[in-house]
Amino acid sequence: MAGQFETSVIVNRPVEEVFAYLADGRNDPEFSPRVQKIERTPEGPTAVGTVFRSTVKDAGMKTGRQFRINVLEPPRTVRWNEISNNLVTASEGGYDLEPLPDGSTRVRIYNVLEGHGLGKLIVGLALSAARRDAPDFGRRIKTAIEAH
Repeated sequence: MAGQFETSVIVNRPVEEVFAYLADGRNDPEFSPRVQKIERTPEGPTAVGTVFRSTVKDAGMKTGRQFRINVLEPPRTVRWNEISNNLVTASEGGYDLEPLPDGSTRVRIYNVLEGHGLGKLIVGLALSAARRDAPDFGRRIKTAIEAH
């Protein structure tokens, strides 16, 4: 079973600033408490093909994660897919940014979670937890970008 969670939030910053912040995955620990460490390969600006490697803690377990940027269309679209081998992965995810007339930006984030092997038994739990946290996740993104 695979499934999607998503949320949207209005960030009181121009779309170009929001895009620059979110395209640099090294900012993820500022709004995602599960991300303990993250690095970008290769060094330099984020581009299609950039890989972000992270250590995350989920349900008390640390795992390594690798996400590859596969679409980058400034200042509106970022897409990724997880290339690591974990029980539950984000087979697809991204940010959609919409500039608003007042200079703020609507941010939509989504991830499609997929179970592999034994992960097929727990992906429903992971998806439920992600959906419950989605509104708070959006608020954490908003707070982090506005404070940056």
